[in-house]
Amino acid sequence: MIGGSVDPWYVAGVLAIIFVVTFSLRALPFALLRPLRASRFVRTMSVWMPVGILAILAAATFRSSAGHDLPSLLSGAIAAVVTVVVHLAFGRRTLLSVGLGTATFVVLVNVAGMS
Repeated sequence: MIGGSVDPWYVAGVLAIIFVVTFSLRALPFALLRPLRASRFVRTMSVWMPVGILAILAAATFRSSAGHDLPSLLSGAIAAVVTVVVHLAFGRRTLLSVGLGTATFVVLVNVAGMS
């Protein structure tokens, strides 16, 4: 700092370092995954991992609301069924199934909350 102002070269250097680190951290997983794409393990995990993550999230949601709030538990069960049906019916599109399942849950919880 010279006279209370920030040196533009210092700012440019910091921004360049930030860019390189951020770009490297975002590109590294893709570079590492390229040789693994032919791996049987990676193919198996790509099929089962989203299902496992959704199962864990559903179990945690149901566990936290079980016995406390029956309408919320019922809304969660209906949303879980919607998520599974959409996931299987529309070609295992995780974003679509999770999005519609979440939207179903939010609508049901809010409708049940208004009555």
